[in-house]
Amino acid sequence: MAVITVLHFDLWNWETTSVVLGFLPTGLAWQAGISLAAAAGWALLMNVAWPSRVEEWAARPSALSDDAAEDPS
Repeated sequence: MAVITVLHFDLWNWETTSVVLGFLPTGLAWQAGISLAAAAGWALLMNVAWPSRVEEWAARPSALSDDAAEDPS
C-alpha cells in the first residue's frame, strides 16, 4: 500500500497531453489504475487477514444471547 501511495503522486504525467483508449487523459487513466490496484490490494488483505473467528461468532444463532448474558447492566 505504501508503494501505491507514492505512485499516486504521478508528477511525470502532469504535462502529458496524450490520451488512453482515445478519450481518457493519461493522468486520469493513471489514477483509475491506482484506484483499481488499491481496491485489489484491500480485497486481498481482507481475504488473507480478516479474522474468520469473528464471522463464525456472528453466524452463531446464540451470538446475541451470549452478549446479553455477559452484559452485567
